[in-house]
This record gives sequence, structure tokens and C-alpha cells, in this order.
Amino acid sequence: MRTLLIAAASIAMTACTPSEPPAEAAAPAEAAAPKLMNWDDLTERTRPVPDETISYGSDPLQVSDLWRPAGDGPFPTVLMIHGGCWQTDIADRTLMAWIADDLRQRGIAVWNIDYRGVDREGGGYPGTYLDVANAAKALRDNAARLKLDIDPLVAIGHSAGGHLALWLAGQDKLPKDSPLRVADPLVPDTVISQGGLPDLKLAATPPGSGCGTEVIDSISGGGNYAETSVPELGPLGARQVLVNGLNDRIIPTDYATQYEAAMRAKGDNVRVRFVPDSGHVELVSPDTAAWAVAVDEIEKALGRK
Repeated sequence: MRTLLIAAASIAMTACTPSEPPAEAAAPAEAAAPKLMNWDDLTERTRPVPDETISYGSDPLQVSDLWRPAGDGPFPTVLMIHGGCWQTDIADRTLMAWIADDLRQRGIAVWNIDYRGVDREGGGYPGTYLDVANAAKALRDNAARLKLDIDPLVAIGHSAGGHLALWLAGQDKLPKDSPLRVADPLVPDTVISQGGLPDLKLAATPPGSGCGTEVIDSISGGGNYAETSVPELGPLGARQVLVNGLNDRIIPTDYATQYEAAMRAKGDNVRVRFVPDSGHVELVSPDTAAWAVAVDEIEKALGRK
């Protein structure tokens, strides 16, 4: 992650005001607004380093960082996907380093993937999706050698990465002739979306989110929602948890509640967990209540609690 680019993205994103949170979760009107983290609060910390970086393609962005706990293994494993509005100039996999390290210290391995954003040659539709799908397959290909236990497999994604993580769970529902389809895909058992944008139709509706609406046209292949917007692929069959900061100024809270309603209507197991006094950055920052909720869901999904 390049600090200057993150700062620029933060200025643009924080100008967006989300929809009102659900009434039952709203804070009293007289309560003071919480002090939220900004990107510098996270990125100015010393960044931990992964144990290994493994390529799954020829492009420099077609790589995954492995975070492996000490010991012999096999280790329960989480597949992690960064956000950044699907744009490499805004974020790359290094933004997830702090929470990846936190899981490593808890005895959980992390396969933290990168991918070509819509602003990179070969990215967008279908390249971004193919990168994510092939990065997941590379995890399966390397699991035995690296002593990674991927049964069950948990995928977690932040912001745009939440969309991609949920899409991974629906990729086996793609039409057989879809340009996004890969042979023998790896489908996660549980997906945790952290402040995600799973419904691209909704995200394309003005006023949109902190990502704007124009990028949705690029990541959806010009409005090909049947293959790119997660509700169109439902039911997914995977357990899905959406963790959102109640005070997120980048992603509207109703993105989570509307997705939950739509997918439950299709028969999926979906739950939304709103975290008070939390925004978008807290979701990927250790030692926050928002990250503690995600860890709780990861531990449950892995059968560790």
C-alpha cells in the first residue's frame, strides 16, 4: 500500500454520507459522534511481514502472501481479500497485513491475495474475477505442501474485497459459458464481508458509496450483473456474515441489511453484525471492537469456539 494513495483515497471517500443505520441500532440523538480511525492511524504503524509470497500467475499483482503460524501444522486457514474500490491505485494486499498478522499470532494461517484492479491492464471484467478465482485455486494447490487445512475454508474480504469474497462463494453458479468461470473452482464454506458492496446493482444506484458509481460499470462489465452482483448468483449455500461499522462513512449500512434480506429470501444463511462507534478503517485494524467481531466469526467458522 502506498501511503500517499491511501491518503488521497481517504479524502475522497470520507466525503460520502451513508444511509441511516437501522432504527434498532441507532445511537441516541444526543450522543456525541464517535472519533473514528483514519487510514494514517493504521498505515503509519510498522507493517508486519508475511512468511512467503507465492505467485499464481505471471503478472506482478498475481500473488498471494502466506502468513503461517509457528509450529508444524496443519493450520486452519483463512483466504483474505483486500478492498480499495477494485482499484490497485487505492489499495493492495498490504493493507490487510496487520489483521493477517493478528490471525497468524492466533494460530490461524492466512492466504492474503492480490489481484489486478480495474485500473490495471487485464483487470476489471473478467480479469479481476479470474485473478481471485485462480488465487483461491492456488491455495488448494499449495495447501498440502504448506500444511494448510482448508476444510473448512473461511474467506474474508474488506470493502470491495467483501464483494469478491462473496462472489467466490457463488462462482459455481455462473453459466457454463461465462468468461468468469474457472474449471473446478474452490468455494469457501463461510464468507465474512467487512463493510462490503455485494450488490453491484445497489452500489450503482446514485448517490452510491465512497467508491462512486462509475467504477461499478467497470467491475460489472458494463452492467453484467447476472455474473458479477452476488444476489444474482444466490442462493450461495455458504454461511455468510456481514460485519459493518455502524458509523461507516464510506459504505452505507443499508448495503448490508438489503443484502441480508435478499439472500435470506433465497434461503441462504446470512447474518449482519453492526459494530457501534466503528467506521471503515476499524474493520481491518487489530485491537478494535470491529475486528474482534470478525475474529469471533472466524473462530466459530473454524470450529475453534
